[in-house]
This record gives sequence, C-alpha cells and structure tokens, in this order.
Amino acid sequence: MRPVGGREMLGKVGHAALTLLSLLLLWQEAAAIEVPLDPKIQQDLKQPPTIIKQSVKDYIVDPRDNTIIIECEAKGNPVPKFSWRRNGRLFTIGKDPRVTMRKRSGTLEVGFRSGGRPEDYEGEYQCFASNDLGVALSNKILLRVSKAPLWPKEVLAPVPVTEGSPLVLPCNPPPGLPPPLIFWMDSNMTPILQDRRVSMGLNGDLYFANVLVQDAHSDYSCNARFNFTYTIQQKNPFNLKVQTTEPYNDTSYNASDPFGGRKVAETPPSFLSPEGSGSSKMVLRDEQLLLECIAAGLPTPSIKWFKRGGDLPAQKVKFENFNKTLKILSVSEEDAGEYVCMADNRLGSIRHSIDVQVKAAPYWLDKPTNLVLAPEENGRLVCRANGNPKPNIQWLMNGEPINKITETPASANREVLGDTIMFRGVQIGSSAVYQCNASNQHGYLLANAFVSVLDMAPRMLGPKNQLIKVIMNNRTFLNCPFFGSPLPELRWFKNGQGSGLDGGQYRAHINGTLEIKRARKEDEGIYTCVANNMLGKAENQVQLEVKEPTRIIQAPTHQSVLRGSKASFHCKVVSDPSLPTKVTWTKDGERLDLGWRLKKDEESLTIPSVTENDEGIYTCTVKSEIDQDSASARLTVLDRPDPPIDLDLSDPSARSVRLTWIPGNERRSPVTEFLVQFEENHWEPGRWQDLSSFPGDLNSVILQLAPNVNYQFRVIAINSVGRSQPSQPSPRYKTTAAPPDAIPRDLRGWGSDKDNMEITWEPLRDLEKNGPNLQYNVWWRRKDSGDNWTNVTTSESKHVVRYTETYVPYEMKIQARNELGSGPESNIVIGYSGEDKPADSPTELRVSKVSSTRANIHWKPVDLSSVQGEFKEYRLYYWREASLVPGVVVSKEKMTTGFYTTVPEPSGILKDLVPYSKYKMFMVVANSRYESLPSNNVEFTTAEDVPDAPRFFRINRRSLDTLYLEWGKPLEPNGILVGYQLAYQRVNGSRLGPQQIETFRPNETDFVLRLPDRNARYKFNLSALTKVGKGEVYAEESPHFTNEENFTDATDVVELTDATLSPVFSPTPTPLPPTTIPPTTISITTPTPPPTPPPTPPPTTPPTTTTTTTTEATTPSTVPVLVTTKRVDQNVLVTPRREIWNLTVVPDSYYANVNWSHNFPADSKFVLEVTLDSNKTVTVEEVKQPPVNLKALIAGEKYHLRVYSQELNSVSSKSVTFKTKAAHIDQVDIATQGWFIGLMCAIALIILILLIVCFIKRSRGGKYPSPGFLTGFTKYLVRDKKDLPLDPVDQKDQDGSFDYQNGSSVRDRNENENSSDEDNKPLQGSQTSLDGNVKESDDSLVDYGEGGDGQFNEDGSFIGQYTVKKDKDETEGNESSEATSPVNAIYSLA
Repeated sequence: MRPVGGREMLGKVGHAALTLLSLLLLWQEAAAIEVPLDPKIQQDLKQPPTIIKQSVKDYIVDPRDNTIIIECEAKGNPVPKFSWRRNGRLFTIGKDPRVTMRKRSGTLEVGFRSGGRPEDYEGEYQCFASNDLGVALSNKILLRVSKAPLWPKEVLAPVPVTEGSPLVLPCNPPPGLPPPLIFWMDSNMTPILQDRRVSMGLNGDLYFANVLVQDAHSDYSCNARFNFTYTIQQKNPFNLKVQTTEPYNDTSYNASDPFGGRKVAETPPSFLSPEGSGSSKMVLRDEQLLLECIAAGLPTPSIKWFKRGGDLPAQKVKFENFNKTLKILSVSEEDAGEYVCMADNRLGSIRHSIDVQVKAAPYWLDKPTNLVLAPEENGRLVCRANGNPKPNIQWLMNGEPINKITETPASANREVLGDTIMFRGVQIGSSAVYQCNASNQHGYLLANAFVSVLDMAPRMLGPKNQLIKVIMNNRTFLNCPFFGSPLPELRWFKNGQGSGLDGGQYRAHINGTLEIKRARKEDEGIYTCVANNMLGKAENQVQLEVKEPTRIIQAPTHQSVLRGSKASFHCKVVSDPSLPTKVTWTKDGERLDLGWRLKKDEESLTIPSVTENDEGIYTCTVKSEIDQDSASARLTVLDRPDPPIDLDLSDPSARSVRLTWIPGNERRSPVTEFLVQFEENHWEPGRWQDLSSFPGDLNSVILQLAPNVNYQFRVIAINSVGRSQPSQPSPRYKTTAAPPDAIPRDLRGWGSDKDNMEITWEPLRDLEKNGPNLQYNVWWRRKDSGDNWTNVTTSESKHVVRYTETYVPYEMKIQARNELGSGPESNIVIGYSGEDKPADSPTELRVSKVSSTRANIHWKPVDLSSVQGEFKEYRLYYWREASLVPGVVVSKEKMTTGFYTTVPEPSGILKDLVPYSKYKMFMVVANSRYESLPSNNVEFTTAEDVPDAPRFFRINRRSLDTLYLEWGKPLEPNGILVGYQLAYQRVNGSRLGPQQIETFRPNETDFVLRLPDRNARYKFNLSALTKVGKGEVYAEESPHFTNEENFTDATDVVELTDATLSPVFSPTPTPLPPTTIPPTTISITTPTPPPTPPPTPPPTTPPTTTTTTTTEATTPSTVPVLVTTKRVDQNVLVTPRREIWNLTVVPDSYYANVNWSHNFPADSKFVLEVTLDSNKTVTVEEVKQPPVNLKALIAGEKYHLRVYSQELNSVSSKSVTFKTKAAHIDQVDIATQGWFIGLMCAIALIILILLIVCFIKRSRGGKYPSPGFLTGFTKYLVRDKKDLPLDPVDQKDQDGSFDYQNGSSVRDRNENENSSDEDNKPLQGSQTSLDGNVKESDDSLVDYGEGGDGQFNEDGSFIGQYTVKKDKDETEGNESSEATSPVNAIYSLA
C-alpha cells in the first residue's frame, strides 16, 4: 500500500491508513487456496455465485426487433437463482406476459410478437444471482431504443453568394440514437467533391473557403444515415446562386486560373469553425480526440497544426480532411495541452488555440479477485481504481452496502479499511460475495469477488500407479497433483523406505511435483507421494523407468548432385533396446510418400534419378514413445542451365553489333561463361560456329564481325555441370562488304621439278574474303639480281614459275583483292627452285674404336655445291649381318642414322649396336628430294659383352620339401655362354639369411633345391655368364603358403603350361625372341618403326590330362597364386601380373557409370583417360576403386575411354567407345502413370461386365438392355470391328501390332505367307461369300442396333425375343455351345 503524507490527511482516512499499515506489519496472511478444475472436486465444492456473462452497460436495441434479450449468466454451487431490478425497484417477471427468463439462467427475453412497444421497457436494469453462499450483481444495464427521427419539413430559400466569398451550408441533422453518419450528395446521388477549398465539418455543415462560379448548383443535399436501423434521411436541397461582377465563360476555366482571367478580390484567412482565437475541448481517457479548424480566404488557406510546449505525438496523430482535422486515437493524460492550428495564404495568417483537457472514468489498478480460505486462515480483498476526478470506492456484501449490514459473529473477523477488506481467522459459514463499486462523474466500475471458506480432506487428483519412462541424464518431474483444505503437507518416499525425498538429487515442489535433477539407472523404482492435513491423508504411487536416449549417430549430410543421378541420405540410429523406434523422413517439413520411387531401408533414404522437384531439406526423425531425435540435410539438384532467351541486336555498325540476352535459370550452379555462336547462310548454311566467349556476369556484349557476312547468333550458357541447350537464334544481321584485311598465310616457293618453282599459299577463309570475286596478286624475282618484279593475278592457291635454274633463291610476296579493293601485301619470303640428284658421293668410309655397342664413323665429305639442293645430312645405312654366336638367327633389316656436318673431316658415333655381331654399312649424301650414289661398303664386328637376363625363371614345386627351379636361355647371349650363376638367400620377415651361390654349365637349365624347412621362403637371383662377366639378373622369390599343411591331400590338380602361366603370372615382361630385336640405331630424319614382335613360343612340356578344376577366391595382392592339379607330382608357384580388364560403361546424357575389374591392392589409384571423338580433346581424372561416376559429359557425343594404373602407367585396360544419350527432356510417360493404368483397368472391367450381361441374356433368350445401349456400345464393338474378327487369343508382336485375321503378329504374317488355311478361317457365326469376304452373321447385333426396322417395347427391349441361330451340323459337331464364355460372347457380337 502506498504511504500517505501531509498534515491535511491526518483525519479519518489517514487514521485508517496507519491502522492498516500496522496490521500488515503484525499479521501474516495465508496464501489463498487455488481450487483445481478436477470434476470430482468441482462437484463437491460449494461455491458462491459468479457472473460470467452480461449485456453491455449502454444497451441500444432496434425497435424493429421482435425480441429484446438482456443477458445475465452466472455459475456457482448450489446453482444460483436470479432476480432483476428495474430503475432501482424489484422487477417482477411473472406479472408481465411479454417477459420470460431462460431456464438455469438469468437472461431476460422480452417479446413483441403479440403487441407492445419496446419504448415501454426502456430503463436501467440490474441482475442479481444468489445461492446459499452469497449474492453476485451485474452492471447496471441502461436499455434504450434506437431512434431515427425524420428531418423537419422546411422550405429552403436560394442561397446567394458573391464569387470569392466564403460560405457555410448548415446541415443540422435530427438527433438520433446513436448519432447518424452525415454526407453530402447531389440530385444524381453523386457525392459532393471535397478538397482543400470545399469540405464537410465534424458537425455535418458544408464549408466553402471561397466560392467559384462552378459551385452554382441547385441540389446540395445533406444526408443522414442511421446505421442501427439502416435508414437514410435526406434534407431538402440547397440552391446556390453565385453572383459575379464580370461575365463568365465556361471555356476559359482551368485549374491554375479558376476565375478565367476575371478580377476577383482576394481575402486573408479567417476561421469558419471554430470561431474566434481560442476554444476548449474535454475528452475522456482512451477515447478518440478530434480537433477541427476550417478557414476561409482567397486564395484557399492551408492548415498547419502544432502543440505548445512540445511536439505532436507523431505515432498517435493523424491528419484528415485535407489537414483540417487532427485525430488522436486512445487519448492518454499526456495528450492534454494547448493545440494550435494556423491558416495562411499569401495575404496573411491567423491562429486558433484549443485547450484540451483529458478526464478519465474509473479504471482498474487492482481488481478484486475470488478468495478461497481454509478455516482459521487470514486473507484480504483489494479494490484499487483510478480516474479523473479520483473515484469513490464503495464496498457491498451480497448486494447490500457493507456499512448497513447488521453485525453478526462473522463480522467480527472482517474489517473494512478504505479500498481493502481484511479477514482474520475465518470460520465455516462466513462465505459471501463482495462487490466493489468505483465511481466518479464520468462513470463507474463494478466488480464481484467472493470469499469462500472451505474444508476438505486430502485428495489425489492424478491417475493411480502411473508408469513413467524417462531418458537417462534428463531432468525428470514426477507429478502428484493433490488438493485439500487446509492445504495438505506432501512428502515423497522411494520404494517405501527412508524419510521424505528432498535435497541433493531430489527437489520437492509445493504443487506436489518431485524433481529429479539428472535421472540415472539407480533412480529407477516406485515412488510414493503422501498428502496430510488435519482431516486425513491420501497417497499415490509412480513407477519410474530410466531409458537410454534415442540418438542419430550418423546424420545425413548436405549433397549437391546432378539431375538424373542418385542421391542417398544416411541416418543411423541407436536407442534403448526396450523402446521400439520409428524412423520417418520429411522433405521441407512435409512427410515423404515412400512409394515406388523413393526407397528407404533401416539406415538410409535413396532417391534414384533425381529431379528438380526432389530439391529441398530432408529431415530424418527417429521417435520412441518418450523421446525423439532428428537431423537434416539439404539436397541441391544441379543441372545444366536453361538457355538464354530474348536475344536482341542493337548498336549496328560496319563490323560490330551489340548482342543482348536474358539469362535463363542457372539451375543452382552459377553460369561461369556464355558462348556466342554464329551461322552464316552463304558458305556453310546451317553450320554453327563459335564466335566468342564472355564471362557469366555479362548479358550484353559487342561482337566483332567480318564484312559481307549475313549473320545470325545464338548463345549457350555454361556452368559447372555443362552447357545449356542453344538459345533461339537472333534476327539476321548482314555486314557491308570491304577490301580484304587478311594476308594469305604460309607463302612458300619450292620446286616440284629441277627447272621450276611452285609458289603456294593458304587461301583466305570464307569469312576473310570480305567481298565477292576474290583473287590473289603474286610477285616474284630472283634474289639479289636487281630484276624487276614479275607478277600474276590468279584465283587459285598456286602458281608455277617455269624454266628456272636448279636450286636458286627467289623473293616472293602476295596480296589478296576483291571487287572493293586490295588488301595489304605480305612480307617478302624466300623460296627456291627445284632440286636435282647430288653429283658426288661420300668416300673413304671407315670405322674405328669399335666396342660391344658403339663404333666411330669417318668419311670424306662432298663439295656442297654438288648436292644440287638443300643439304640435309650424310645418311648412314647399316644392318646386322650375323651373330657371332652359333645358331642365333638375326634380322638383316636396314637401319639409318643421319649426321649433319660441314666440317672438312667429319665423323660420328654409331650407338646401340648388338654385341658380338657382324655389321655392314654404307653412306650417301641427301638433299630434300634425292640421295647420292652409295659410298664404299664397310664391314665390322662388335665385341663380346655380358648376356641378357634368362628368358624366363620359374619356381615349381614337386613336393613339400623341394623346389624345382627352371629357366630359359637369354634371347641375346651377347657372346659365348660359359654357364649360369644362382644366388639365393632365406627370407625371414625383413631379414635375409646368408647368401649361397650355385653355378651351372651352359646346357643346364634346371635345379632342385632341398628345403630344410617346408615353411621356408627364399629369394633367388639368376644370371647368365660369358667370359666378360655376369649378365642381367632375373630376381624371384618363393612365396609363403597358407595351406601347406594340407598340401599332400590335394587331389584335384590342373597343370598349367608355360604358355598359360607366363602371360598371366610372370612378374616381368617376357623378352622378345632373337628375330625381333629392335634396331639399335634409329634414323634422325626418316625413323623406321620396329615391326610388331611375334608372341613368345611356349617351352615344350609333357602333355597332361585335365579333369576337375577347383578355384579359390583370392583378393588382389602380391601373394603368388598356388594352382593345383589332379597330378601331385608338380605344383606351380607364380606371382600374378597386374592387370585391368572387363571395362564397362553405362552412359546417360551428362554422365556415365564406369566399372572395371583388376587385381591391384585395395588402396591403389587409377586414371580415367577420356577422349572426345569430335575434337580429340583428352581429359584425365584420378580415381580410386571402381565403380565411379564420370561427370560433365556432353549429351549425344561419342567418347573413347581407357583406364590405367597411376603407379604402373603401362598397365592399362582396352579402350572402350561409348556415346552419351540425347539431352534429357522432362517428359512423363502416361502409360506408366498409376491413374492411367487404373482408369484403363476400370474401363476394361466395365466392358467385360457388359459383355457377360449380354451373353447371359442372349443364352437365356432374354431381351437386350435397350436400343441406346445397342446403338452406342454395340456400334463401337461390332460395327467398327466387323471386318476384324478376333481369335480366342490375340497375338501381339513386340512392336505392338496385331493380326486380327489369323491371330499372328504382322511381322509373323509377313514372314509366313504360306501359313495353313486353318488360321484364316472366318469366325463361327459368320458366313463367307463367294468372293471370299466375311459377311456379318445372321444374328449380328448391328441389325438391331443400327437399322430402323427393329421394334422395341416401351421399356426399350425388343418386342420379339432374340435367339441365337446355329447351324445344325456345327452344333452337333461341338458338344458345348458357342456362347459358353465371355470370350465367345465377343465372337457372337462380332
């Protein structure tokens, strides 16, 4: 309570306030009881009445209504009884037959169907609701009947006014309830146009700031609309006559000069409303404030508003009626003050001040509320209200002033202290309803609040023995709702043991809830809540189970995929084993329909062939009965951009034009580039060529063009996915012709014969011609001769100069020209006339310093002038005549090498010779076309060297204790073999044992090694020997076997010969045979490729018989493969060679799925080499394990693909050629749509049912359904198909065609022209004419459906029954009737 100070307040009010303050300091108030809404408690709870519905204080009714309803509804226990007072006196309802009260309600209904006037029931009504515990009051309801009085009849004289003067046309509407809405109209029911000059005031009058001649009308009518009764009253019209000093011409009027050039006296501003310089206005709080200023003057004044001492509240103020009205909605005390309006024109200004006072009807600060107390408890009711002036507070109890109530024992426990009533130690029987009335001169407030004294034993309100499941580590609340009066004390127990739970992990709330701060497994159990008060106790139990949380441990991730590819979202879940869970997927917040297209399994959602409609946010939600978890990811569908549209050409010039376009949809991948292509219709019509590329942020570019070309353009958008389709072509644009700009390229002169020179050049391209009739000017002269230029003009691309000397230099130049002029000349180019055979040959060819692979070459040079052409080189021809090793066959193919030198004593080095061989050679000198005669032949031999590696080296196993080693002789011994050396070491992990060496004679090629340990592994190094030394080493290692223990038990064995083992399992490439050694020297000028080597012949092995083969699944690794055969005398151990095979490609429009097989380790990497067939562009992409998705392809293009190892580039797959599909178009195949299939099935079913019905009626001799059915359905099935009889089963070809004549497909019929006549027989029930045509059967429905002779009954059936005509022989030959099935019914109809 707010303290009160001041000497003047030390009277009675001050004394009461001090007393109340003292009581509040010494007295502890009990909290009021909140009664729960439990039905059982509400049923047993005694409660004073409470008003819950009532009519408004100012209640205006329509006199045309047949019934007036005054509402008053209340609740309480016992059910309240109602009574009314009218104008302060008891209103006896039973005495008035027109007044009734609704059952179990206090609402009054006053009916006028049998007569009576609503005006007779006007007055102030108040409702009283009472039961044993108190009386509640409604507001005082002022009932008034709406009134719409007629306008008083009057005759209005014409209103004369001088042009330019102000005028007010009064309205003075009749008073109505509620007040009417005013508006002005003319005789045509058209509103009077209002503006700054003419406007209506708040009182309804029509104001003219100044009158114009155009205002002269005789039908200014004021109208009053009474919204409550939906009526409009119209005042007699005003006749306005405008007097002028000069004649007025309508045609001279304009808005800038309304007086048409006539002189009208101007006047300064003056106020029409309000009058004078000041006025005042009172408005109530929360109501609407309207201030008005209407001024007269010529020119029309403008109105401005401001507030003295402050700014106008911009958020609340609105200006209306052309700034003449200021409006403030919901006025508050701070809006009070002095408002000033100012009217001004060019002759001056005036002001008017309006003093606004804000008063207030009472409004609540603290409205009293119901109070429920237990016996001996304390409480209080507070009623605080404010207003201007300060409202008076009056307390009533059960509708009577509290100060006039007779004292009772309960009164001793109650004390009224101003706006507060204090209750101390209340007793049973002191319940009542208290009313607080706050009033001042502007209105009143009335509030009901009851005080109920209640005693009740404790009750449990929640369900009994509830099971609650919670998630581990979550905050948990165990609810135990209860009620009692006095308020019971509640305690919690766990498993029926110990003291009350409160503190530590537990917290007991006063509303009966037990909070467990962090639920754990040990918190499981049975919890009991016990409520006690002086009247008894009650208890309830709750069983708690703690569960593991449901979580998503692998959430879906954001994906960006190409349209048409597959997208997968993973959602892996863990949960408590005892809680069933359900995983659902939503897209953009809406549940997904997992039909035939979307696939869901336990941990993922798969979307095959993604479309644009699949883009969005996908959410995986897993729910159990007590918790849930969710995770989301966005799917972005990437696609090629849409083509640009609306191509436009502008800014044309001789060699350029501006091209502008509107970009298409980027399809979620930004456009990085625009490619502009052109097509011209002269040289290559219909062929589109690239012109220029531009950045993706441009859509208007200048194109540089060539002259004399009729262009049209198109634009292609490019993003990270690929190219869009081309745009529609632009309009054509033709450039003007011009002389050539380009110089013919590649001008050169050379001799095709020894006495001529051919001058050639590359002709200009079509777009470089710049005009018609292109020709070339060619000039030439002998170099350094000082001769004049010789020239020729030709349209060809070659000119031959004849009768020249041999190989002399010429100067040349060229120029292009057309009908519009000549282009630029080229630079001077040097050419030569033709060459002849060299006259001299090299001499004295010899060798020196010959080693095993090299030899020094010497010769005597020729005079360069004898070359008779351009000197190219000294060309050495050499070949291997023989090997010095007996029995070795060699290739005698000639090889060349060139030496370019002009020194007096030339020499060179011949490399890459084969050791221990005999060679021959000779030399020539060469120009560009010819070689000289050969020099002398020279023969020499190369020295002996170390041999090559053995041709093969295999480790064979014939028992568990021995290794059988076998090898082949070197392909090139490079000398006389003297033996072989085998070095081997035992391998133990990464450690090597001591090396042991074995030597063998030249004719020994195998060796048996005894193993001291059958599990031992060895590393072998084998090399051949000549007298020069040890040759290249062939290294091999014996593998470790995992099945050696069962080795002797092997029964099914397959022997692999060397021919099968070597290409598949050999760790090193097999050397070429001696006849295929590549040349050791390759010609510098004309290299000769080596011939393709023939396959290596396999060594001879004893024949074996192969029976059953057993296969072990192996993974690609370096572990050698053990292949066993049925014979156990020999097992072969070899190391697998790395391979890539079975390359497959499944192409789409813009991507391809690639797969292959290999025997590389799992962590190996591969390279995809893709070649575009159209322009041979090669792209490579590094990938890991197959399968892979190859992206960014071009639709409809051919590609070549191969795969090779990143580590071993030589290991490659075979090349595969494939072609991508045409560009994808979003089309829906109607034949695959579910609705279409369902519709077709329904139609087929209906047709089948109708046919069965027809058959049944026909077979029983019944009537047909109706002629309408025959003319419609039968006409379609029979008449239209009468020439195409059906067999029992229609044979359909793959292309969808049928042969209705003999049941075979069209394709089969064409292939089998001589089929049996049985297939071509007509259907039963039809007749064949003499010419072979099939006639309709005698019992055809067509005769009845189409003919006009058929007669029908009134119900649409035939007059005579229709019977089936059958040939006797035919019937006897077939025991069953023709029409015994729906199919035969079809034959009958046909």
